[in-house]
Amino acid sequence: MKIRVAGCLLLLMVLAAAGQAQQSTPLRLVQTITLPVTGKFDHMTVDVKNDRAFVAASGHSSVEVLDLKAGKWMHSIPGPGKPAGMVYVPEMDRVVYSLDSGSLRILNPNTFEIEEEVRLHDDADSLGLDPQTGIVFVDNGGKATGEPFSRISPVDLKSHKNLGDIKVDSSRIEAIVFEAHGPRAFVNNTALNKVVVLDRHQRTIIGNWDITVAKENVPMALNEAEHRLFVGTRKPGMLVVLDTQTGKTVAHLPATGFADDAAYDAVHKRIYMSGGDGFLDVYQEKDPDTYVQLAKIPTREGARTSKWVPEKNRLYVGLPALKTGDVALIQVYEFNE
Repeated sequence: MKIRVAGCLLLLMVLAAAGQAQQSTPLRLVQTITLPVTGKFDHMTVDVKNDRAFVAASGHSSVEVLDLKAGKWMHSIPGPGKPAGMVYVPEMDRVVYSLDSGSLRILNPNTFEIEEEVRLHDDADSLGLDPQTGIVFVDNGGKATGEPFSRISPVDLKSHKNLGDIKVDSSRIEAIVFEAHGPRAFVNNTALNKVVVLDRHQRTIIGNWDITVAKENVPMALNEAEHRLFVGTRKPGMLVVLDTQTGKTVAHLPATGFADDAAYDAVHKRIYMSGGDGFLDVYQEKDPDTYVQLAKIPTREGARTSKWVPEKNRLYVGLPALKTGDVALIQVYEFNE
């Protein structure tokens, strides 16, 4: 009898500890969705109005569609080509994504039909939606084309035209973020460990800022209100904070390895960064120059891409099936105090 009581008490203690740990973590896992694909994931986007997610399953050469309300996979859109960057455009109710074969596709998310395809250069990858104009800027070219420079191509989604390439002296560029209230955009010059500053209205380069504390800068996020740019590096894994008024580094912290996506949660002043070494980092801003790491949440090897959706207070993390026995997942985390 005593042994049985002791066992029950131990079980209750374990459950209480698990519950306490769940309550104390800055992100709470609330949903897991399985996908019927294998291979690497690239970026993803979320249609908040219709509660759907679109995942670039690059290793499967497809875009996978998820019903977030039902918590299940619903449709697959095949290639050809490997999808990479992706964004939902609410004003048009369209999903726009790049293909490594060198094009930008405009997808009707209701019929799953490709309505238009704009030809660019090979290795079209990261993209961003200009909140002021609705123009999508796409990085393409570079090392894959054998050229000593890369291109940032602004594409008008109404006319389906490339408005003219901006050439960047780099064999590899990654990520692009925009000021909502200013003319600038920021791009990672990954090959040269710099941040490129654009005047996106004039479509000219107006600055280059050095990343001096680490190399291979890939993901990026912006806190426009406090003039801070967050850059994730891979050699070594690090979160680097730059002052967008001076271009100078004001802080840097250890981070997950092989990061590919970062996001700034402006309401709660947190930074989220997902890495391919199998961890999700959460940082808290104390003031614009001071940051602390709140958590290093285990995910899975290869889980380098994620999407923060402020309207839902949720972070979506892609866990690809890279090994025998793995099941591809999207893990849904919710903000937790």
